[in-house]
Amino acid sequence: MNTKDILEKLVAFDTVSRNSNMALMHYIQHLLGEADIQTTLIPNAEGTKANLLATIGPTDSGGVMLSGHTDVVPVEGQVWSKPAFKLTCSDGKYFGRGTTDMKGFVACAIASALKAQRRPLKAPLHLAFSYDEEIGCQGVRSMID
Repeated sequence: MNTKDILEKLVAFDTVSRNSNMALMHYIQHLLGEADIQTTLIPNAEGTKANLLATIGPTDSGGVMLSGHTDVVPVEGQVWSKPAFKLTCSDGKYFGRGTTDMKGFVACAIASALKAQRRPLKAPLHLAFSYDEEIGCQGVRSMID
């Protein structure tokens, strides 16, 4: 699966901060799991949102971490000429809620991890995807604790 295909799926999830991100996290977990990448979900107290952690390669300390958030800001009150939760392309540019902040990066990180899984790595590659960055970085706190 290429980066664009992953991004198309990610944008389709309405992960406005007031909503759950569990369906999106389960999609990422499934996608990585198909490549034999182990993941850990860290749910919030209500079980409505979760962070996701994954490590590719050796389990040594150190390595590189690709970190991003999965929530987006609301679309209400904004004029969209295209559907906000559908990836569209116009003049070589992609449009859809979160393509820039930050589902585009998350899609790139996932695609990179899938490629890295097929190679012998000298150091670990970690993925860390959080929730509620748009409303005070709430989710990342449970990954740090």
